[in-house]
Amino acid sequence: MRTTLELPDVLVNEAIKLTGISKKTELIKYALENIIQREKVKELANYFGRINLDINLDKLRKR
Repeated sequence: MRTTLELPDVLVNEAIKLTGISKKTELIKYALENIIQREKVKELANYFGRINLDINLDKLRKR
């Protein structure tokens, strides 16, 4: 998909320095992948303590 964006040079230059990615297209892809991953991790955190795996740790340790 082709899209025209106006990106602040300061942000782009800082991202290039931090990541070492020199092509803007690759930099945007990297940023989007990281945003998606971060949001998925947030969703997983919502399940903390809500899933009962019915695991007996003592029994597993004795194996």
